[in-house]
Amino acid sequence: MGGGAEKRSLTIQGHRTSISLEPVFWQALQDAAAEEERPLADLVAQIDEARTTNLSSAIRVWLFERERAG
Repeated sequence: MGGGAEKRSLTIQGHRTSISLEPVFWQALQDAAAEEERPLADLVAQIDEARTTNLSSAIRVWLFERERAG
C-alpha cells in the first residue's frame, strides 16, 4: 500500500486550494464522489464547510466515518 502524500489542486467555492492526501485516501474520496454521483470538488466543498481542522485531516476523518457507518 502506498507511498507518501500526493498534493492536488481543486477549485472549491471559487478558490483554488491544494490538498495533500495519501493515494489510498485520494482513491477513497474519488470512489465516494462517484457513489454519490457528484463532482469531487463538490464533495470536498461539503467537507470543507463542516470542518474544524485542516482540510486534509477533515477529509481523512470524513472518509473514516463514512466507512464506519457503511
